[in-house]
Amino acid sequence: MGKLFGLLGHPVGHSLSPIMHNDQFAHLGLDCHYTAFDVLPEQLENAVKGIRALGIAGFNVTIPHKVQVMEYLDEIDEEARQIGAVNTVVNNNGTLIGYNTDGKGFAVSLEKLAGENFLKKKILLIGAGGAARGIYVTLARMGAKNIDIANRTVSKAIELIETNQFPLHSKAFAIDEAEEMLAEYEIVINTTSVGMSPHIDHKPLSLKNMKAGTILSDIIYNPFETNWLKEGKRLGAITQNGIGMFVRQGALAFELWTNIKPDYDRMEQIVIQQLRGGK
Repeated sequence: MGKLFGLLGHPVGHSLSPIMHNDQFAHLGLDCHYTAFDVLPEQLENAVKGIRALGIAGFNVTIPHKVQVMEYLDEIDEEARQIGAVNTVVNNNGTLIGYNTDGKGFAVSLEKLAGENFLKKKILLIGAGGAARGIYVTLARMGAKNIDIANRTVSKAIELIETNQFPLHSKAFAIDEAEEMLAEYEIVINTTSVGMSPHIDHKPLSLKNMKAGTILSDIIYNPFETNWLKEGKRLGAITQNGIGMFVRQGALAFELWTNIKPDYDRMEQIVIQQLRGGK
């Protein structure tokens, strides 16, 4: 019997992770299998105990367990500790070690689009929740110079900024304030769920003051291109959806589990194929 990997979350029926990882295991000839486990919050501790008992080699963690799962792990990687959430766990001979590949996955994806000097650009982050925290902490660790945060509740943006331990210039703004100053930013990142299916008509921030050539990045990948990105493209923006982040974070988890670099392009193509209905 080969190694078993999995996903803990609730709900998990929509997840593309099993298809992505199982295709990669088969492609590389690895005797491994990945499956999704729908785990209620009150059963998370028991689920982790079950993973220990069964010797499951590693697992991903998704909503709503990324913070709570940290209580049940043996070790936490420093970056995951600073982010305050875990999305990947490695079972190292019975020792469960937590990592967070979300921020790195996003950063690698953004660098591919924006170039190797992207950390020197002025960045606006929309949102102050878990996804924003992962991206903010990772970019700060990597040496970003200026990241402002816009959020409906400004106090939450201030709280996120106050967690920063790195030499980074940041200010917090309300959404309408950020809209007025949008021309100042070279990269604008939506970390919220605004615009996600089925509420596709909603937009996280007005683009009326955006300058052409701005990089617009949205971590949403369903729909494949949000109306916000479509509008940005019409106004001359360079746009990016959330597929890159999703696939890159998965590829980084795969490497932590197997010590093998997966075929990223193949992972991306199978995800795109599934999102387009298998066509």
